[in-house]
Amino acid sequence: MAERRNKFEIICDILALIQRQGKIKPTHILYKGNLSYDRMKSYITELESKGMIQEIKEKDKSFYIITEKGARLVEEAKKIKELREAFGL
Repeated sequence: MAERRNKFEIICDILALIQRQGKIKPTHILYKGNLSYDRMKSYITELESKGMIQEIKEKDKSFYIITEKGARLVEEAKKIKELREAFGL
């Protein structure tokens, strides 16, 4: 059975997902991030308040894009993951 993701892993997954897509609708974050609506909304709110993502509106639709700060976190998280794997943690 797979281990549950912790908060940091979920945040990194959301940011990496947004980074790969360029811009993404909230429902796609919900499904591709494998999150409930309430959990997704709380993570989105937190990431917006910390300046890691930004909401943009196009023709009455909301999209999210990653900011430079969010992209830096994704890169640092990749380094941490590589170190954990290198040391078997």
